[in-house]
Amino acid sequence: MKTLVPILGDQLTMTLSSLRDTDPADAIVLMMEVAEETTYVRHHKQKIAYIFAAMRHHARALADAGWQVDYVRLDDPDNAGSFTGEIARAVERHAPDRIVVTEAGEWRVAAMLDSWETIFGLPVDIRADDRFLCSHAEFDAWASGRKQLVMEFFYRDMRRKTGLLMDGKKPVGDRWNFDKDNRKPAKNDLFMPRPHAFAPDRVTKDVLALVADRFADHPGSLDGFDYAVTAADAERQAAYFLEHALPQFGDYEDAMLTGERHLWHSILSPYINSGLLDPIDLCRRAEAEYRAGRAPLNSVEGYIRQIIGWREYMRGIYWREGPDYVSRNFLDHHRKLPGWYWTGDTDMHCLKEAIGQTLATAHAHHIQRLMVTGNFALLIGADPAEVHRWYLEVYIDAYEWVELPNTLGMSQFGDGGLLGSKPYISSGAYIDRMSDYCGHCRYDVKQRVGKDACPFNALYWDFLARHQDKLGNNPRLRMPYSTWAKQSAQSRNETLSQSAIFLQSLDTAADDGY
Repeated sequence: MKTLVPILGDQLTMTLSSLRDTDPADAIVLMMEVAEETTYVRHHKQKIAYIFAAMRHHARALADAGWQVDYVRLDDPDNAGSFTGEIARAVERHAPDRIVVTEAGEWRVAAMLDSWETIFGLPVDIRADDRFLCSHAEFDAWASGRKQLVMEFFYRDMRRKTGLLMDGKKPVGDRWNFDKDNRKPAKNDLFMPRPHAFAPDRVTKDVLALVADRFADHPGSLDGFDYAVTAADAERQAAYFLEHALPQFGDYEDAMLTGERHLWHSILSPYINSGLLDPIDLCRRAEAEYRAGRAPLNSVEGYIRQIIGWREYMRGIYWREGPDYVSRNFLDHHRKLPGWYWTGDTDMHCLKEAIGQTLATAHAHHIQRLMVTGNFALLIGADPAEVHRWYLEVYIDAYEWVELPNTLGMSQFGDGGLLGSKPYISSGAYIDRMSDYCGHCRYDVKQRVGKDACPFNALYWDFLARHQDKLGNNPRLRMPYSTWAKQSAQSRNETLSQSAIFLQSLDTAADDGY
C-alpha cells in the first residue's frame, strides 16, 4: 500500500506520529513551501527564512534516514501555492492508496486536512500530535465545569502526570511555583551567557536569497540571521542553555537591559515549536540539572512551568475555544497600532528597544512582549485582533495555537478573564523597576503629566478610568481603583487630559502603519 505522508513546517520531528508504523519502502514524504502559508499574514523575513531552511535540512535528514522525500520549493514554477493544491499534484504524481498526516496545529490548516478525504477520494488518517503532553480530550475533561481556567491548577496536574519536580505526591521544595523569586532586575555583566550564532550554510544562504527576493515588503531584516536550522545545532544551543544560562534564568527571567537581546533566556522556543527539539526531554534535562545541584530550584521550576504549564495550557485553550476566539474583544478596543510598531521609530526607549530587537531578530523575551509592547497596546485600546496579527507576523516562534491565546487572552484581556484574573497593565514604574530602559529615555518615568512625562503613567490611569464599569469590581484591581478615587478631581482631570492628547497623536501616527 503506497502512503503519502505530508509533513508541515512545524512538524520537523523524526519520530512524528505520521511516520511511526509507516514503512519507508512504501511511503512518499511530501514537504511543501507554499505561498499561502507565507502571506496569510506578513510574516517576518527571518521567520520565513528559518522555517524554509529548517524544512530543507529536515528533508535531507529524512532522506538520509531512508525515506523517499518529495520536496516542493516555493520557486518551483508549477507550485500550486497551497497545501491542498500541492496534495493534488502529489496524488497525480504518485497515485497513493492513502494519506497519513499528523494533525495540524491551527484551525485554518486543520480544516484543509479535514477536506482531503472528500476532495481526493482517498482514506486520510489524521493522527494525534503526541509531541504534546496533554491531548485535546484530556484538556477538555480538565476544563469541563470550571468557571475560570486557571493555568496554575492545570500546571500542577501536568507536574503530577509527568512526575517532574515531584517528591512522591508533593512538589519538590513544598511549593508548586517559585515565580515570586524570579523578579530580580539585572545589571550588565561581562560574563552573561551568549547563545550560539550559527553561520548560514549553502542551503540556508539559498533560502535567504529567496526570501529577500520574494518578501522584500515583509517586516524585519535578514541581516545577521544566525538561528539553528538543524536538530543537531538546536541541540547544541539546548546544551549550552542548560549548562550556562539555566542557573540564573529564574532570577532574571523578567529583567530587561538596553542592548541585551537574550540575557539568560534559552532562545529555544523556535526549535521547540517547529519540532527540532523535544519539549519534555528538555524539561527532564532541566530537572536533572537541579537534582545534580547545578541549577537552583527557582530557575528549573520557572523553566519547566513555561513548557508544561503555559505552552500546553495555551494549546488547550486554543483548541477548546474554537475559531471565534480571535474575534473576542471584551474591552471593546478598536484603535489601530501606531505605525512605528513596524519601524521601532519612537522616543519611548522601552518600546524602541523591544520593537527594534524584534524587527532585527524576530525574537523578544516574554516580559518585553507582555509588559512593554503588549502593555502599551492594551493601555492605548488597540484592537486585540490587530495586536494578534502583529505578534503572529513578527515573532519567529509564533504559531497561532500558542500566540493567539497569549496575545488576545493573556496580554490584551480580550476574552474578559478566561485566562487571566486581571489585565496585565502597569505604569512606567514596573518597566523602571525591571529594566534600565527608563534611564535612556527622553521621557521622565517619575512624571505623570507634562511634556516630559512618561506616556505609560497617564495611560495606565486613563485605562482604569475608561473601564471602571467592567473592571471596577475586580478584586485584584481594588488597590489601584482606590488610589484613583482618592486623587483630587483636578489631578484626575489633568491625567485624563494628558492621556487624551497622547492618544490623539497616536491616531495620527497609526495612519503611517502597514
